Amino acid sequence: MRVNSKKKKRWKIAALLLFLVIAAGFVFPTWTPWIKGADSIYFLGQVPINGAGHEVMIRGTDRSNPVVIFVHGGPGCSEIPYVRKYQDLLEDDFTIVHYDQRGSGKSYHFFEDYSNVTAELLVEDLLALTDYVREKLGQEKVLLVGHSFGTYISLQAAAEAPDKYAAYIGIGQVADTVESELDSLNYTIGQAELAGNAKDAERLERLRSAIESGEEHTPRDLVRKYGGAARLIDDNRDYYTGFLFNPEYNLLDVVRYLRGVAVTQERLLEEEAGKNITGIVRQLDIPLYFVMGKYDYMTSASAAKHYFDRLEAPEKQFVLFEKSAHYPQFEEEERFAEWLNATWNHLAS
Repeated sequence: MRVNSKKKKRWKIAALLLFLVIAAGFVFPTWTPWIKGADSIYFLGQVPINGAGHEVMIRGTDRSNPVVIFVHGGPGCSEIPYVRKYQDLLEDDFTIVHYDQRGSGKSYHFFEDYSNVTAELLVEDLLALTDYVREKLGQEKVLLVGHSFGTYISLQAAAEAPDKYAAYIGIGQVADTVESELDSLNYTIGQAELAGNAKDAERLERLRSAIESGEEHTPRDLVRKYGGAARLIDDNRDYYTGFLFNPEYNLLDVVRYLRGVAVTQERLLEEEAGKNITGIVRQLDIPLYFVMGKYDYMTSASAAKHYFDRLEAPEKQFVLFEKSAHYPQFEEEERFAEWLNATWNHLAS
């Protein structure tokens, strides 16, 4: 009896400690780490933008450096939880701005109604955020970088207000949705067949008519399985380790992140498919750059190139990263930093 009593006591203590650790994780204060330098900036906090609280992270060794605003994809998939590991080189030469879009990540607020979130509203938010950043950092123009679904938002913003931006850079640029999804489908079927996975190939082939009609996307679990999402990094693991170990998010923020994806992602993807970017933006009045991974089948590099060829801009460049998939800025971090520096030097000359 005494042995059982001691075991029960130990289990109760262990359960209490576990509860306290989890509870602390929900209320633990968040921050972004210090950067050395008299003129450095390392800011993380809520900023009222266009009538809604937005989480904004700004980092750089010198706040007078050129400013880059990164617009995350998903929809709803903030990169703040893990992105610092991929931008240390950029922080030396640029002031880097990330923000959680309305209803996403730490910009998701419990008990608020997000049924009105549309791409048009997200574009308005981005334009207002740009004005905030320009004023805060004393910069007339900034570089605008969209990633994945973020390119759907940022390209429209650049077209609407070119005076705010020095150039537009689309990474994993969205283009014609059906063309991109068919590229993804054919690639994934081919890879499944090469791997001898007939069940995967059959599952994919059954979706062909729905994908051709724009009703379905190529299943992202299979695109990921066959190397069409990431090849040199594990982006899912980046999220897990970021959520658990990085100071920018606590456990309550993880709940916010998951809720944001649940309430906004499907509706925004439907909007993207129904209002194709190729019909919305046909011309840009500032320099235009598409940066694509050769093996990107989340947003097909081939479809992006076809769109790029039709877009009119005073200057444009299509850049293909040969070793990457959907995350060339992370998968080939050093090359991307070199390219961005060279591009800025060209723009500033």
